Amino acid sequence: MFYVFGINGPMYHGGPERLSQIAPVRRVQRPQALNTLVADTDTDSSTLLPQPSTETTLRRAPAQSAVSAYASAAQGPKEERRPLSLVRDVMTRGALTVSPRSMVNDAWQTLALHRVSQAPVLNDAQQVIGLLLRADMAPLDLLPTPGAVRDAIALARRPVSEVMVTPVPTVAEDTDLRRVAGVLLDNGLPGLPVTDEQGHLAGFISRTDLLKAIASDPPLDLWS
Repeated sequence: MFYVFGINGPMYHGGPERLSQIAPVRRVQRPQALNTLVADTDTDSSTLLPQPSTETTLRRAPAQSAVSAYASAAQGPKEERRPLSLVRDVMTRGALTVSPRSMVNDAWQTLALHRVSQAPVLNDAQQVIGLLLRADMAPLDLLPTPGAVRDAIALARRPVSEVMVTPVPTVAEDTDLRRVAGVLLDNGLPGLPVTDEQGHLAGFISRTDLLKAIASDPPLDLWS
């Protein structure tokens, strides 16, 4: 089940077929690399530490295998593996959110701090009314044109409500993942808020979540 929520409340619930008619969403650009107060790249800690030699690694392997085997046995039998097929199987719970009254500059810093590219926007009743994308806070047409600095400052001082995607499609937890993938391909969004029919947020499902599901064990159930 999919929903559409805007500033004035719910606008649609049903299948994905009419989403583009109810809430047309233009394709978004990838976020731009602007300077922020927080580093915005993931650090691979393996590059910061000296790497053991091949000989040392081979000597440690038997001991590490024994420890791993003992730990697995102590944990008892694993849960039965099952295919991943629904939103609730792969969604991220407790998604970062922002207020529509927050300033764009503050929202940018919040998203950069948590290293995410989007955040649902909630009203005072904690209902989804929009989706904030970092791509919308760093439009390509601001740089490097004359007056770009003035325009960038003006954008940073605007409230989130003026730059968020609204109305925004959302999805229920028990929706088939294949349908979610189709909606993301159609509207170009990086993901969808996961809500109930009143618009209360349960989490977020992103393209990254879908890719992790495809690569995970148990696998994503694509064909059954």
